[in-house]
Amino acid sequence: MHRRWAVAIATVVALVGIVPATSAQAAPGGPPQAMGWYLALGDSLAAGYQPGVGDDLTGGYVGGVLEAVKAENPKTKLVNVACSGETVVSMVNGGRCAYEEGTQLDQALQFLKAHGKNTRLVTIDIGANDVQRCVSRSPLAVDFACVQQGLGAVATLLPAALAQIRAAAPDAQIVVANYYNPFLAAYLAGPSGQVLAAQSTALQAQLNGIIAASAASVDADVADVATAFRSSETAPVALPGVGPVPTNVATICTWTWMCTLNDIHANDAGYAVMAATVAARL
Repeated sequence: MHRRWAVAIATVVALVGIVPATSAQAAPGGPPQAMGWYLALGDSLAAGYQPGVGDDLTGGYVGGVLEAVKAENPKTKLVNVACSGETVVSMVNGGRCAYEEGTQLDQALQFLKAHGKNTRLVTIDIGANDVQRCVSRSPLAVDFACVQQGLGAVATLLPAALAQIRAAAPDAQIVVANYYNPFLAAYLAGPSGQVLAAQSTALQAQLNGIIAASAASVDADVADVATAFRSSETAPVALPGVGPVPTNVATICTWTWMCTLNDIHANDAGYAVMAATVAARL
């Protein structure tokens, strides 16, 4: 599935207040540009998953980021080894998707062993699946012991994985994306759902804090998807067909499939917002 990412990113720039820097064109007759690589890692968001369609490794937010990179470096090529359903545990230890090298991390490291010097960019989003499995939707409830176990795994394994990636590609830019909170949609289920939405907000902050600390440990940049999705904005706005709801709830309903299909993944508009957020860090 090929999407018109240049148009999509230009559209969401006005929505999220992000203005990617534009680069000067190379002077005519300048030295030819060398080919470089963009390596994408992560879970179903990096894999471009859409309900009823499946993965799109050249779409999702990664496809939009590639277009932004190629605007400045046209010879950049993408390698996307993301895996839908991947946790940080399975990324390191395997068991979710099949890779020639055994795990997504080992596959990435093998690629960087061969191409690390020519890799311009590495993006990664990982960790949400380690905790989102701890939220029950029927009945609405959070297993806090499960959440703490998942957060502990992210806090331990993500910095170690990023350190290996940094060592394999010391000159590449690494951008780690944090997460929006799909469980804000529970707000629409009434009082019990509003309790869960509030709980999920606190847990989102913990997860994204771990992601930020992990990125800082290897001098990586953070793409603040949580802020782009207005996660902390609670002023009431009108949601078509529903009425007044907090801004963060309306945003999740607008940019993900959560309120229509009960699916946590971003829709095309949401992926474009994510792409613009990552592109702004380049």
